[in-house]
Amino acid sequence: MSISNSVVEQLLATCADWRPQMYFKSSLTALSHAMEDLVLNDSDTPLVVASFQRERFYRQEAHRYKRISHKTDQVYVLAAPETDFSNSSTDYERVAFEASDALAQEWHLVIIGEHYASCLICREKNVPVSKQDNKISIDSNRRFEGIWTFDRQVTISAANIMLDRIGIYRPELESKLNLARQLYLSDTETLNPGIPIDSPLTNPDPFVQRLVTYLQASQYKLLKANKSLAAKQQKEQLLNSVTDAVRRSLNIKQILQVAVQKLGEGIGVCRCIVYRCHEEDTTATVDREFISPGIKSVRGHQWQLVNNPLFEEAISTRETISIDNVSEDKRINELALEKGTGEFFLNIIQNYSISSWLLVPIFYHGRLLGDIEIHHCETEPIAWKKEDVGLVDAIATQVGVALIQAEAYADLEDLNEQLEALDRTRSNLVAIVGHELRTPLSTIQVCLESLASEPDMPPELSQIMLDTALGDAERMRNLVQDFLTLSRLEGGAVEWNLETLSITECIDLAVSNAKARNEGSSFPNIQNLTTPQDLPFIQVDGEWLVEVLAKLLDNACKFTQADGEIAIAVKTNGGKVLEVTVSDTGRGIETGSLETVFDRFYQEEGALRRSAGGTGLGLAICRQIVKNWGGEIWAESPGKDQGSVFHFTIPIRAINYKSQQSKPKNNQLADKSKKINKK
Repeated sequence: MSISNSVVEQLLATCADWRPQMYFKSSLTALSHAMEDLVLNDSDTPLVVASFQRERFYRQEAHRYKRISHKTDQVYVLAAPETDFSNSSTDYERVAFEASDALAQEWHLVIIGEHYASCLICREKNVPVSKQDNKISIDSNRRFEGIWTFDRQVTISAANIMLDRIGIYRPELESKLNLARQLYLSDTETLNPGIPIDSPLTNPDPFVQRLVTYLQASQYKLLKANKSLAAKQQKEQLLNSVTDAVRRSLNIKQILQVAVQKLGEGIGVCRCIVYRCHEEDTTATVDREFISPGIKSVRGHQWQLVNNPLFEEAISTRETISIDNVSEDKRINELALEKGTGEFFLNIIQNYSISSWLLVPIFYHGRLLGDIEIHHCETEPIAWKKEDVGLVDAIATQVGVALIQAEAYADLEDLNEQLEALDRTRSNLVAIVGHELRTPLSTIQVCLESLASEPDMPPELSQIMLDTALGDAERMRNLVQDFLTLSRLEGGAVEWNLETLSITECIDLAVSNAKARNEGSSFPNIQNLTTPQDLPFIQVDGEWLVEVLAKLLDNACKFTQADGEIAIAVKTNGGKVLEVTVSDTGRGIETGSLETVFDRFYQEEGALRRSAGGTGLGLAICRQIVKNWGGEIWAESPGKDQGSVFHFTIPIRAINYKSQQSKPKNNQLADKSKKINKK
């Protein structure tokens, strides 16, 4: 049987002038033991009614009630069964009630003797329940509310309620319960004969009250200390979790996101953002953030750093900047009077509802890596606690270490890639140079040996041998020249001579050079599709522009059949650059090779299985030249045997060269033709 009525509520309804008090579990334990000891140390034979929430709590006190039962036969113990507790009449009366009964949330002890009376009637507040086994926690900080008194009338009222409740649970005890009512709950005026009014057994309240007050105060101090320890433990756990999370990753974006997410959740802020920056930066982009529900996002926004007094103060002092109330902060008020920066800050505060602000710089060995900002966005500002600021500082330190580790790993990966590329370059260099030098050297050697050993060789054959040797010698010279050219470009040893030129003149010169180099052999038709009257002048080094055009044409001729077509076209692209295209109907390029064709020594067929000669340096040289004047170069192709198109851009206005510049010289393009032909 389960009864939902609370004994505490019944007693308070009977004793209307009484108000419940709050007690800790430790206080109730001490009071219960004191009341039980009073029975054990006295010669009286009282009525004792004790109610425990669970059987396990009763088992802790069972030995005491067995001793009490030796002094009186009116002992009743109630509890919710868990293992072997059940209704029984052995040393004392055991009364079992269901776990859903109201008594499962209450703690009662009623003692009425001839010389004294006392009751403790309490119920638990906010009972914590375990999600796993639905059992009540036995935390010493559990709180109860109810009445503890030595008032006989109140105690008799509590005893009546408890005896009535026992009669419902165990009706077979009704005769024994009636006897208890007659012995202990009759007219109180006839009780206590011969006992002085000031006897401590009659009125022990002053001493016990001081004891309870001491216990309550001690419990409050203990609770406060536990809260402080719990807060410190929580912050240590947060710091450890952030440290563990950021140290596990070598991805900078992931490190920043984990840091703001855990920090925002851990200290319960409205918004937490992080951005990478350096001391000389003017702006920064907020790329990672944590926001509470209903808070406006700032992710992706530009954050002003130049003339930012908060940022400047943070990097100068190397300390966290905290603003408890932005409306009262002197720095913010001074900014409001300034244009530009002041308007920026006021807009941020208003648009994103910032009432309290915390800016934490991320330093590592004096180097600024970024900033963490925490925003409180509710109407009422808050005062940043010293321990919270210290926690954020510690997390910022760990984030700085993690960022350095991630950067070091990224640098190591880049270095490994460079070493791998260098190793590939070395292998290709050995293979290509060995092939490109050995073949012409062998031919030259055979021709010269033939001329030396055959003095009677016919003049026609001698001329063929000589032309062959000269041709292969020129091939070797071009190979060495390409190596030297690329080395100068990559090493920044080129002196750029700026001139105002017409792109059509450079194209005409490059086309004539290509035809001259291929004179006597069949090569594709080259079409010049440019319209000079529609094109602006450009300011570049004409010699190197012709070099790019010539190499792109040579590349197109090399991989296009004699009956194919090669076309050159120029157009303005946005009014700032000219875009030059060299297209052909030749072999084409695989989709996956459109980027790698510009690598040094790239050969689609392999270094030693090529149907066309060359070192694989021509397009690499073109990329370096175009890159140095600030342009772009790229390739397009529908696929194998479907032709290809090479694009590059030339700025119309003057540009910043990466290498040393000199004043333009008034050289003629015809003079440059001789230089190109010599290369």
